[in-house]
Amino acid sequence: MKLFEMPLCSLLLMPLLAAVPDLVSAQGVAADIPQNAHADIYGSGWTCERGFRGKDDVCVAVVVPQNGHLDSLGDRWKCDRGYRPADQACRAVTLPPSAYLTASGDGWKCGRGYEEVDDSCAAIDLPANGYLSDLAFGTGWACDRGYRPSGKQCIAVDVPANGYFVDVSYGPGWNCDRGYRPVGTTCLSIDMPDNAHLDYSGNEWACNRAYRKQGNLCELRSRTRISP
Repeated sequence: MKLFEMPLCSLLLMPLLAAVPDLVSAQGVAADIPQNAHADIYGSGWTCERGFRGKDDVCVAVVVPQNGHLDSLGDRWKCDRGYRPADQACRAVTLPPSAYLTASGDGWKCGRGYEEVDDSCAAIDLPANGYLSDLAFGTGWACDRGYRPSGKQCIAVDVPANGYFVDVSYGPGWNCDRGYRPVGTTCLSIDMPDNAHLDYSGNEWACNRAYRKQGNLCELRSRTRISP
């Protein structure tokens, strides 16, 4: 029978019959969704509501302890700021004197001028010629200009003649003037050979252009003659 020869009632039933498989499939998915869950965005599975988490094909409630809250995903809990997890509970962080909460809120650090000693904060023993450091590591103090750390003390930097103080955290704390080189704890004058000059550092010498270093001398480079 051709389509234009079919009765009107049959034509009206065709869209409904075509939708039956989809309706049955949707009912099947809906029947598989447990309580406290909803179909996922793809329509092929399910996701627990906020405050619940999946376990053995069901959604169980997340038990949030006192001083706790749901995390960003809603299927776990976290302790409030100033508390830390312990035995499925949230225990208050005990701050010793001169301490403050860390950025995460579940620990503590000693304030400026103090260091952690046996779960407490003890004042830093600042040596003479030293000052408090803002660095998050190390001893918590640094030496004044002209001094360098030695154990728990700040000792003066002994600058030799023809030298100057260098404010760095490594080395002897001094360098030689231009035209001098460090030898042990002294600065000795640089004895330059002919056809040489001080290099960029000023503490060594280099040969002039067209010369090359041979031991302690500068010798003229040999030129290879190219025949025509």
